[in-house]
Amino acid sequence: MTEIDLTPLDKAHAEMEANTADDNARLRFYERLADAELFLLLEKEPENEKISPEVFEVQDHSFVLVFDTVDRLAEFVGKPAPYVALSGRVVAGMLAPSGIGLGVNLEVAPSSILIPAEAMGWLVDTLGNAPDEVEARMSEFTAPAGLPETLVTSLDAKLSTAVGLAKWAYLVGTVQENGTRSHMIGFVSAVDGAQSALAKAVSEALTFSGIEAGALDVGFFDSNDPVAAQLARVGLRFDLPEPEKPTEYVQVAPGSDPDKPPILR
Repeated sequence: MTEIDLTPLDKAHAEMEANTADDNARLRFYERLADAELFLLLEKEPENEKISPEVFEVQDHSFVLVFDTVDRLAEFVGKPAPYVALSGRVVAGMLAPSGIGLGVNLEVAPSSILIPAEAMGWLVDTLGNAPDEVEARMSEFTAPAGLPETLVTSLDAKLSTAVGLAKWAYLVGTVQENGTRSHMIGFVSAVDGAQSALAKAVSEALTFSGIEAGALDVGFFDSNDPVAAQLARVGLRFDLPEPEKPTEYVQVAPGSDPDKPPILR
């Protein structure tokens, strides 16, 4: 397999395996797993919103199997087989309360790994953390300084998936009226209802970078708010991608709506 054939999950897994004592490498692998689109092997085709994953017993433990490409799933099965595409975070949320582990890319990729059920519970708990929205009054905004490059890289990767949720985000240093210094990421023109998802995205970037959640506040501002202009003058800007205009109706697959995950049977 050449470098060009490796998926982001392969690369994160290789980094984790090469740095077994590095907690940050392990966190980055789980971040890629949570963000990835995974193809879950099923016993039969989905019925309405219910799915029946194929369950395998390995050393007295139960696992379901996912693959990060359809071709890898087909290579493993060796024949046509039903599957459903879900994000890694949805799969983790389904498995955590069931006591079932996750087999990833088994036998067909360098990222082949068995992840125990306990790790699914940890991942769900980790994804559930969120920073507080800033409420203190700020007396000054400054250019960001002293933050690790891994955090900036993680924020950039995470916000690139927040399609259509806001126009921009600015990473800035802050000085509160009481003199306390911190950092904040301010979102400009967030769509209604997107604040929680954006705050969670920031939280995950912090967590999977090995940074304390309290190291970064989150704020939301209208584009005509004077604060937005202040952020633009001194902040590091992240452009959030705009959604593509739909060209045709596509039926929603089970589990594609994060607010309505499929039901395990």
